[in-house]
Order: sequence, then C-alpha cells, then structure tokens
Amino acid sequence: MEAVSENGSDRKRKALLAATEVFLDKGYDCASMDDVAAKGAVSKPTVYKYFSNKERLFAEIVRATTCEMDDLVCLVAESMAGKTSIESGLSVLARRFISALMQPRILRLRRLLITNAERFPDIGRSWYEQGFERVLATLAMSFQGFADRRVLNLNDPLLAANHFVGMLLWVPMNKAMFTGDYSSSREELELFAVAAVRAFLAGYGPTSRSIARSTQA
Repeated sequence: MEAVSENGSDRKRKALLAATEVFLDKGYDCASMDDVAAKGAVSKPTVYKYFSNKERLFAEIVRATTCEMDDLVCLVAESMAGKTSIESGLSVLARRFISALMQPRILRLRRLLITNAERFPDIGRSWYEQGFERVLATLAMSFQGFADRRVLNLNDPLLAANHFVGMLLWVPMNKAMFTGDYSSSREELELFAVAAVRAFLAGYGPTSRSIARSTQA
C-alpha cells in the first residue's frame, strides 16, 4: 500500500529508485513494470502514471544518473584548483577519480548502458555527452591552464585528458566490464593511480618533447 502522506513527487522518486535497482539487477530485457512496482512498494498504475512504458522508464533512469556526474565534474575542478604542482594535483585527482568511477553501482550502470547502446543510441549518447564528456572537458581546461604556465607540454588538452583517464581506468574498468567482478581493492586502485600519473607526466610533463616531435613529423 502506498502511504497516504506521500505526494506525487515522492511516489515518482520512489518508483525511479526502485526501477534503477531492478534494471541494474535484471537488465533491460528481464526487468518488468511489475518488478518495479513491487520493489518500490507502489502500485503498478502509479508506475505507468509517471512512466508510460519501459523504454521511457529506462530513459528516466539514465537521465537521473547524469546528475551524479555533476559530482565528478566538481571533483575534477576541486582537485586541480589552486595546485601549483601538476604532480600533486594529478595525484589527488587520480585517487579520487578512480575511487569514484570504480564504485560497483557506477560500473553496473555503465555496463547496462553499453549493453543497450545499439538499441537506444540516443539515451547512451545523452548520458555520455551530459556526463563523461563534461568531465573530460573540465579536465582539459585544467590541463590547458598548466600548459599556459609551461607546466605541461601539450597541444591538444582534450586529447591529453582522454589519455590520462584512459591510462587511469583501462585495466580496472576492462576487468570489471568483461568479468563482472567489481571488487578492485583500495591497494590495486592506488597502484593504478600512481602508474597513470607517472606515465602521463612522462609523456606530457615539462621535460617531455614527445608531443612536439610528433607534430613536427
């Protein structure tokens, strides 16, 4: 039974939270509106009132989770703001970033989106553009600031941002996506963070000339 004290916004939020868990647990194909109603302890008509069908519900789930990416944008900006040392800034960012993105719930959502990317390309594209792409753009702005001060040696800050995040996440993210094992230890993530910072500075640090050589070739 639905609590009489709940308003429409509360019921919709409850249904959306329940739907998120159902979709993450069962996947898109096996999830049903009945499952969502049972999980959220709301009536099935209530679910259909706010979400006319399963595709609409899935889109709402994805849209709601893009708000969580705002925290990552802030994390990037705060980690790099006011840092005079690129190494210390990157080290702080790497540890925070990999810890945030390797949370089991985020990994499961990523897997759900990838699984249904061909079926719902607009939904996946929206999540990427409003979420991860904004994170990369924010990181690129920080890198450009360091490049202007000649602390980094780069010509394309967005490409550099992609390289940094790629080196940071390639190993643990691929392991999680292919095996379904989301249990990377804190020690493992620390090793990946340290290695990513070292590799990035080897290629883009102030003493590196690799970027200059590649553009002149």
